[in-house]
Amino acid sequence: MVSSGLTSANTVGCAQLTSVITEASQMFAESTKKDLSLEKISLKAFQGMLVGLKPKVRKFVEESARLCQPSAIHICDGSDREMRHHLNIMQQAGMIEPLPKYNNCWLARTDPGDVARVESKTFMVTKDRRETIPLPKDGAKGLLGNWMSPDDLTKAIQIKISSCMTGRTMYVVPYSMGPVGSPLSKIGVEVTDSPYVVASMRTMTRMGESVLDALGDGDFVKCLHSVGCPLPLKKNLVNNWPCDPERTIVTHVPETKEIISFGSGYGGNSLLGKKCFALRIGSTIAKKEGWLAEHMLILGITNPKGVKKYIAAAFPSACGKTNLAMMTPSLPGYKVECVGDDIAWMKFDEDGILRAINPENGFFGVAPGTSTHTNPVAMKTVLSNTIFTNVAKTSDGGVFWEGLEKEIPNNVTITSWLGETDWSKESGKPAAHPNSRFCTPAGQCPIIDPAWEDPKGVPISAILFGGRRPEGVPLIYEAFNWRHGVMVGAAMRSEATAAAEHKGKVIMHDPFAMRPFFGYNFGHYLQHWLSMEHRTDKPLPQIFHVNWFRKDEKGRFIWPGFGDNVRVLDWILQRVDGNDAGEESAVGILPRPSSLKMDGLENQNIDLDELFRLPKDFWQQEVRDIEKYFTEQVGDDLPNEIAEELKKLDKRIEKL
Repeated sequence: MVSSGLTSANTVGCAQLTSVITEASQMFAESTKKDLSLEKISLKAFQGMLVGLKPKVRKFVEESARLCQPSAIHICDGSDREMRHHLNIMQQAGMIEPLPKYNNCWLARTDPGDVARVESKTFMVTKDRRETIPLPKDGAKGLLGNWMSPDDLTKAIQIKISSCMTGRTMYVVPYSMGPVGSPLSKIGVEVTDSPYVVASMRTMTRMGESVLDALGDGDFVKCLHSVGCPLPLKKNLVNNWPCDPERTIVTHVPETKEIISFGSGYGGNSLLGKKCFALRIGSTIAKKEGWLAEHMLILGITNPKGVKKYIAAAFPSACGKTNLAMMTPSLPGYKVECVGDDIAWMKFDEDGILRAINPENGFFGVAPGTSTHTNPVAMKTVLSNTIFTNVAKTSDGGVFWEGLEKEIPNNVTITSWLGETDWSKESGKPAAHPNSRFCTPAGQCPIIDPAWEDPKGVPISAILFGGRRPEGVPLIYEAFNWRHGVMVGAAMRSEATAAAEHKGKVIMHDPFAMRPFFGYNFGHYLQHWLSMEHRTDKPLPQIFHVNWFRKDEKGRFIWPGFGDNVRVLDWILQRVDGNDAGEESAVGILPRPSSLKMDGLENQNIDLDELFRLPKDFWQQEVRDIEKYFTEQVGDDLPNEIAEELKKLDKRIEKL
């Protein structure tokens, strides 16, 4: 049996409810005074029968159907045949087209208004605002999440969700986050009116009958998603992509373990097992149960002596997570294997060792910048059974995005993601959207780790934080201890990426690479991380900060990155093994001279002095910015331990 770790009825607002969806279904039935019987819908079901579902799942499906009023219900079994059926439906509807150059690969182009996570329209729903976000100070706008009251959610559901699936099929997607049967896994059921979501969820999760068998009549996370385009349509679709971007909303109710998403068919807004469940709801469950749900890759690295360690790393989206998770090492004798490229669930085992699973079953990676030079493993992974979204198409039936210029024959023409034929760089527009994606099965990755589906998880020896910092921040440094490491994670800053609505290369605070994904008050989250120190008598993973993106005065990257990042991982392994390869600095422990293996880079003239230089004025400003952020955004909820660590950093910098 998969451990759900979920409780039953909880209080929302003033009523004792089984779920928000239950209440909304009842209110809708009363307000319409219509016959909302499911008999007609059930008779039209062309896959699966409601009668075969266990009571709790059936109740959720029936209430969702009464509320959303679909014309048919399809209970997904997760089979290959079913997958072909969904792809055929989308092809006939013009939502996707085949890419004949590859094996079973498809291209989707979304409405240009539906291309990214809608962080400004994403909410956590709790009775007390402070459960969700700290109270900002000094008139500052809160940037650590959005809160909505239960009453406002009820109103939003009444306005947007009622009858939102009219004329469409409601697909029932039972899925497991993590290997089916693992004590570290959790189960969700998503109802959606998007076949694109169903096909993508089949890739990104373990989905189908086996999950229902494992769940039995246990509790699960309830996920309701609609593109918000009931039939008949009231407006023409763009790219045959149903969505309602002006009215999009994504909501999470931790108390009842519910996710309700409306209006977007894109990525993390609609694949509700990803950021919504695995991080936002997942982090609230993790806090109650004493573990960590994090925006982290997991990799295994084996040194030339055959010693293998596992590392977790938190970077904001588009900051090299997938590249690191699938690295091809430049140093002989090293091997990197991928457990996961985006999310880690980390729990203590019976011996007090922190172990991690990748709760996902696929990669939903950023396409631009991925190439045979930067990530040959990813390129091999995506050449079969992949859905590409918002990339460009080549005249020979393949795909193109920025970074593949050297891999496209001169006689091949390109159609941009906006449908512009014979695209050229001279147009001034990107061929692929900066946040274009590939959705591909993890199991077909050539370097997938043999233990990636081990139900016990893999033991974590080191945790990395990092981001895009063009100046001031060294290539690598180690935190002095766990508390210092938690402060380093809390103080993370990085250039904004295209994964969300932000524009320009402004340096943003992105603590733990979780800023858009916190399921509860960030100050309480920090306290939860600090508490890990007292939950085990075994050594915790050592914490490091990396920065592959430092530039010189001419704006050129100093460090070559990609496969050469193994040299940094090698130093981390030295430190994990207790080697005296570091020396204290103001910010943390830096590599000793000659402790970084630089063989083979002699001709690149890498300025190591500049790469590790700590400009005093830069770091003084860094401390001021972090202190201001903590004061304004976290306020009284900032743990004293974090404030003290920042003061210690400030004093050390004064001595530079």
